[in-house]
Amino acid sequence: MKKLLTLALLLLPVTVSAQQQGVILFDRQVQYGFEVPEDLKNRPQLKEMLDAMPPAHFASLLLLFDESASLLTPVPEPEPEVAVSDAPRAAGLVMRLKMGSSSRSDQEEFLDTYVRYEDGMIAETRDFMTRQFLLTGTRPAYQWKLTGEQSEFLGYAVQKATAVQDSSMIEAWFTPEIPVPAGPGPYGGLPGMILSVSVNDGQTLYSATEVKLETVDASAIKAPVDGDQVSHEEYEKIVAEKLEEIKMRQRRRGGGDRGGLG
Repeated sequence: MKKLLTLALLLLPVTVSAQQQGVILFDRQVQYGFEVPEDLKNRPQLKEMLDAMPPAHFASLLLLFDESASLLTPVPEPEPEVAVSDAPRAAGLVMRLKMGSSSRSDQEEFLDTYVRYEDGMIAETRDFMTRQFLLTGTRPAYQWKLTGEQSEFLGYAVQKATAVQDSSMIEAWFTPEIPVPAGPGPYGGLPGMILSVSVNDGQTLYSATEVKLETVDASAIKAPVDGDQVSHEEYEKIVAEKLEEIKMRQRRRGGGDRGGLG
């Protein structure tokens, strides 16, 4: 019995270490902010494309993590946005509507996100209106509240937590079985890996689809360096100014989020 106990104690650090490293595949869904103008809805030649147009942008992301840090990166081959016979034309229509939209979610794309747990250091690359930015700072200090709700997700026991950050309502499901304070993108700070996140009732959704607990090369988890480096305050100012420019153009045209469509 003593030998078995000794063996269990020796194996415990290895088991805990294994649970603190791995790779998680996430799906991300962001609702489109643009509205299709009524005159376009009434064009017979566009009806099939508009009917098949998804309400959101979908992407696959890979989260590498260990006991010290995490890195979320886009999967090189994203899923097609639309699945219709004339997909190129439909995708082109979505792109043009997004380009003319004054909605931030249509103009902004989150790329790499690195987080260091110890001090909350975060480095992100974002694409805004085709310009890439590098933002560094500290991960938001989410004031998580545990709801007491429990469930199961991908075979892991998960618990629900909620928070409000910058007027956004965040709902997260995390598992203490993977004892690292990480999650997709900037979300984290809970006593376990976040496997699912919903922001503003599903406006943005992150959902894990596969979890592999395995040793990860620490050199693969490093902060991004590409992009025009700006502070979060500078970035927010740029975003606000550019979106206001789009709104002014829309007002001059007397139309909505039409992109380059006439």
